[in-house]
Formats: sequence, structure tokens, C-alpha cells
Amino acid sequence: MNLTKFFSVFFMAAFIFSGVNLFAQEKNKSEFVEPQKGYINTITEGADDFLKKTPEKKKLFKVDFSDIDHPASLKDFKYEWHSEPVSQGLTGTCWSFSATSFFESEIYRVHNKKIKLSPLFQVYWEYVEKAKRFVKERGDSHFGEGSEGNAVKRLFVDYGCVPVESYTGLLPGQLFHDHRKLFDEMNTYLQNVKKLGLWNEDEVVATIKSILNKYIGAPPEKFTYEGDEYTPKEFFKKVVDLDMSDYIDVLSVLEQPFNQYVEYTVPDNWWHDKSYYNITLDEFMKKFKTAVKSGYTIAIGGDVSEPGYDSRSKCAIIPSWDIPAEYIDDNARELRFNNGTTQDDHGLHVVGYTERNGVTWFLVKDSGAGSRNVEPYGYYFYREDYVKLKIMDFMVHKDAFNK
Repeated sequence: MNLTKFFSVFFMAAFIFSGVNLFAQEKNKSEFVEPQKGYINTITEGADDFLKKTPEKKKLFKVDFSDIDHPASLKDFKYEWHSEPVSQGLTGTCWSFSATSFFESEIYRVHNKKIKLSPLFQVYWEYVEKAKRFVKERGDSHFGEGSEGNAVKRLFVDYGCVPVESYTGLLPGQLFHDHRKLFDEMNTYLQNVKKLGLWNEDEVVATIKSILNKYIGAPPEKFTYEGDEYTPKEFFKKVVDLDMSDYIDVLSVLEQPFNQYVEYTVPDNWWHDKSYYNITLDEFMKKFKTAVKSGYTIAIGGDVSEPGYDSRSKCAIIPSWDIPAEYIDDNARELRFNNGTTQDDHGLHVVGYTERNGVTWFLVKDSGAGSRNVEPYGYYFYREDYVKLKIMDFMVHKDAFNK
């Protein structure tokens, strides 16, 4: 190698190594930045806009309440003690909110104690019970968000209950109950269990509990109330101290024999409970009115999707152009139940009444969203014809029923 070529190679190598050292000494910084929209967002938004359908604006066929004399506030009613109305949020758990509220009023009536119970505690264990039956029946058992109010009686006995401060069913920072993802995940899992025939009850229940724990938290095994420690069962026996056998579930349908205990044949009675005492509509209304006017409250279930049901006036009536009040009888009621225009939509809590122009109106506490559109929040006013045609069942203390 000649001298010129040697120095050329030498200086080139020196330059390269010096460059490497130069760049190795540079230290880059990092920072957190907000993501910026890119073209992929343009594509996604355009595709979504193409798929979107403009919702059709359709007016609802409703009763005009402007000429109807109806109650306007709580002051118009005589009512019994009940806890303040709360929202069930985006859930199908009205059965627990209404029946739990009913038993809170019963605790006060019997023991003169004001206790706010957790409705979500019952919801948790009802899902566990539904999963067990789903496995037992090899998938031939209804699994939904709904249930019946008398499920709370069974759950109190089997699992106990807890004050609301011990179990809210809300995750940290969560303001409203929302069970959409919870139910979808549980239902998807159970349908997969059915598809694959994975009928291991312990495994299924453990998985359902893990999903429940994820979305609404695990219920407490022990908790402190007014300085004393309880398990949920101890709390039910020692503090709540109500005999569940004292409560009667009342039904009025033509498809079942009267004056007998029968099954309420709706999907939400998923365990096929046959403890509903079936009576004529006249007796149904007589016992309903007598109970409320004698200082008892009532847990009810029935249809709330009617033209005479209005969240702005807060009233529920049967308009004359549907059926005049004097023509409402067992047959009119059964027709609507049989053809599906009366359905087991919603659970509520009747807490009071008033007489207006010879007609009884009932004050109804409601956990549904519609009841919170206008004041008084969490209530509806039911005229007696609405109860007669559209309320299918009620739960009340046996003493009130026997009156």
C-alpha cells in the first residue's frame, strides 16, 4: 500500500469512529403528548358516517293530561315512611330496588328503625343463583337482568342482607349503576358454556362471581354497623328481624285457578316460583286499597309502557278511549296479559294514597329513570283504574292481606 492510500484509509477510519462517538454522546429527551388525529381517523369517521342511519323521528301516542284533575305533589298524599328514592341507573334491577325499599318500610313499621339496605347485595347473589340453575337445567333456564320482587325474600333467608354503606355496588368514582357490560359478559360466557357443554357448576359459579366482582365489587363477608360486627345473615336475623313467611305474594289472572297458590308465568319468574296466591280482580283491588289505607306499603309489579303513563305529569291512568274504567274486569285484564299488551315490565313500591273526586290515587316510589324527569323526583301518581288493569301482582304483610 502506498503512503497516499494509507493516509486516506487512516483519515477515513478516524472520521467514522469520531462520528460514532459524536452521536453516542447525544442524549434524547422524552415527553407525554396528546395523540394527534391522523388520516386513519378520517377513514374511520367517514366509514362510520356512511353506516349511520338517521333515526326516524316518531311522535308518541299519549294521553293529554291538561284537562285531567290529578295530584301534583307529595303534599297531596298521605304516605308512610320510606327511604328516599334512588336511581337504579342503567340496570334491569327494579325488582330488587322496589322490594328492598318495601322491606325498609316494613322494618320501620315493625321495629321503628330506619335502615337503608343495599339492593345490589341481592342483585349479586341472584345472578349467582341464576347461574346455578342455568347449569342444573343445562341452559334451559332464563338468564336475564330481571327477577321478581319476592326473590328478595328468598335471598334474605339464604344470604342475609347488608346496609347500603357496606355495599353500594359502585366502583370507585362511579356515579351511576351501569350493568350493560356486566350482563353481556356473563351472558356471553354462559352461552359458551351451553354451546360447549361445560357443566361444571363450581367452575361456572366461580367465573360468574369473578365477572360480578370486576363490575360491581365483591359483597362483604363481615361488616360493622353501629359499632357491632355482623355477617350478612347475622344482620338479617338480629337487626332486620323480619319473618319472611309473613309476606304474601298476590296475583290476579284468569289462566290460573282462584284462591290457590299458583305460578306466575312470566320470564322473570325464572325459578318457576308457585307461591303466588291468585284471587279475583275485585278481591285484588279490595285488598290492595285496604292495605294502603290501613298504613301498609306494597311492592308491586306490572306494565309501565302505556299511552296513559306520563313522566312529565307523573301520572298513570287508563284513558276512556282504551277502556272505560267501569268496564275493567277480569276478562279485560286477562285479554291484555294474554296478548302481550300487558307485560311484567317493572317493579315499584306503593307508599301512600289520596282520594280525589271519589277516586283513589296511589303514591308510587320508583327507581326508574322516567320518575326523575321532573319533581318530585322518584315518584309517580297511579290512578286506581291503572292499578286495576295494569298492575299484575303485589307483595304485602299477611296482616294487611287478612284485613
